[in-house]
Amino acid sequence: MRPDFTRRTILGLMAGSAAAAFTGISAGTARAAVPASPGVTYTNTIAEQRADPHIFKHTDGFYYFTATVPAYDRIVLRRATTIQGLTSAAETTIWTRPATGTMGGYIWAPEIHFIDGKWYIYFAAGDANNVWHIRPYVMECADANPITGTWTVKGRIALPLDTFSLDATTFAVNGTRYLAWAQNDPAVGTGTNLYIAQMSSPWTITGTPVMISRPTAAWETAGGATVNEGPAVIQKNGKVFMTFSAAATSAVYCMGMLTASASANLLSASSWAKNPNPVFASFAATSQYGPGHNQFTVSEDGKSDILVYHDRSYKDISGSPLNDPNRRTRVQKIYWNADGTPNFGIPVADGATPVRLSSYNYPDKFIRHWEYRAKLEANVAPLADSQFRVVTGLTGSGTVSLESANFPGYFLRHKNNEVWVEKNDGTALFAGDASYMARAGLADSAGVSYESFNLPGRYIRHYNYLLYVQAVTTTTAQADATFYTQ
Repeated sequence: MRPDFTRRTILGLMAGSAAAAFTGISAGTARAAVPASPGVTYTNTIAEQRADPHIFKHTDGFYYFTATVPAYDRIVLRRATTIQGLTSAAETTIWTRPATGTMGGYIWAPEIHFIDGKWYIYFAAGDANNVWHIRPYVMECADANPITGTWTVKGRIALPLDTFSLDATTFAVNGTRYLAWAQNDPAVGTGTNLYIAQMSSPWTITGTPVMISRPTAAWETAGGATVNEGPAVIQKNGKVFMTFSAAATSAVYCMGMLTASASANLLSASSWAKNPNPVFASFAATSQYGPGHNQFTVSEDGKSDILVYHDRSYKDISGSPLNDPNRRTRVQKIYWNADGTPNFGIPVADGATPVRLSSYNYPDKFIRHWEYRAKLEANVAPLADSQFRVVTGLTGSGTVSLESANFPGYFLRHKNNEVWVEKNDGTALFAGDASYMARAGLADSAGVSYESFNLPGRYIRHYNYLLYVQAVTTTTAQADATFYTQ
């Protein structure tokens, strides 16, 4: 949606594309395949006052969750059979820092991994007499259940450079295991850079570490912090994507991304290309600030990639961000661009996460808003223009309303039989126009069709790539009125 365009622009586009876009031609009645990655919905927040989150889905059917606690003094773990279940799952402290000596200082950013039949937790710790003497450590558990099992500290990960270092994560590509982490090198400058090394065991690196990223762009140095940290890896389409966090841990905190070919030499800095801009950042309209220190997991059906991250619900912080306890764990679905790269969209509003609605008979096209008009389009940019929260209908239980992800308070509503995205004005008329009965898809029961609440028998359908509310009396119209959630 772009308020600087006019409705006349849309009408011109409509006229110019009419010859090719009318439904009823062969493409208009073709059946689309059910999406390989159907919609998933979660309710944020997953965990209050839990920063640097890590959620790992194991083969035993459980999700395991750990994160930094505000006291920075222990490592906690919880598990559930669903991501949402982690919210109410019991939390167990599996390790508490010693009162003195090594690891007696700040305890940060634990991650849980399962490697060669054993559990490992990677975390950063300071010393009791110097809380900023931060270094990476590893714990091991050989028991099946890491919550009730016995944990042994394997010790510090020995790095050639003995300086401030944290946020170690591990991943394997083509059978080779790597460690990635953030570290300060005084010869490079202040702050932290990203490094990678091969591993000879889950707690030992081998060879010479390679710096693959340092903070140079304005968005990486915002807030007076020269920071690259929190690396996390997701692999798809023959590529290795390493996200990381940058800038000060306030509202300017954001995510960047490095990309390498899975067949490249990952120990060569030249194999990694950095996106010139952040891939995930604060979004005031949804009241999400400082999103970052992310990780990745998968949905319960294994068909969707899920972004796990923390942020705050407010912009301004009193005092040091380190002393503010309210970073919280959140999740949302990742989408994949046509070029095979991940699209994280925006940090969505609290509550139900949004879905996208693809056309049954034009499967590459999604419902989106553009200058407040609802239409179908492929390769939607920005992604959030094609995301809608399915919420309880404005007319009450039994109906649903479709709320714009990037314009909270704006809903799909019909007027003069056209479908628009407009702000809820609180009137009964608007509530009726923006409420629908969600029906099994008229052309495929695996999909969904939306029947108007106040115009029964009329459904949201596309015609010439624009959306209308119309009576559905033909096979073509049924196809036009059927959508899939993604």
